[in-house]
Amino acid sequence: MQPGDALPDLRLATTADPALHLPSLAGNLAVVYFYPKDATPGCTTEARDFAALHPEFAALGARVIGVSRDSLASHARFRERQQLPFELASDTDEAACRAFDVIHEKTLYGRTSLGVVRSTFLFGRDGRLLRAWRGVRVAGHAQAVLDACREAA
Repeated sequence: MQPGDALPDLRLATTADPALHLPSLAGNLAVVYFYPKDATPGCTTEARDFAALHPEFAALGARVIGVSRDSLASHARFRERQQLPFELASDTDEAACRAFDVIHEKTLYGRTSLGVVRSTFLFGRDGRLLRAWRGVRVAGHAQAVLDACREAA
C-alpha cells in the first residue's frame, strides 16, 4: 500500500459486521490498524490507547478498525474485556494482511517465523491511503494517528 492507493476490495468479518466491505469505509476517515495477537501486552496497550482516544476519533468522523489473524470469538472476548468501543476484524485467511503487506519474517527469542508487523493505515474520505505507519512502536502511536486525522479532517 502506497499513498493514493484505494482501500482493497476485501470483505472482513468484524465484531460488528459479518461482512465488512473495506471500500464501504469511504466517506469517512478510516484508521485500519494491524496487530499481532489479542490479549498480548503490546496489543492490549495499543487497543487501550485507541480506545481512550476513540471519542476524539469519532468527533472527526474517523472509524477505527483493529485487524489481526485471531478468530472472531477471540476478538469478541478481547473487545469485551478491554471495553473497546471500535470493531475488530478477523483475518484468519491472511487476505487483508497480504493486501496491506504486513506479514513479514520476524525473529523473537532467536526463533524466526512469519508474523504480523504492527502497522496502521489512514484512509481519507475518498477511500485513498493518506498515510501508513509500519513497524509501529506502541507508545504515543494512537496520538500520532489522531493528529494525522486532525490534519486530514
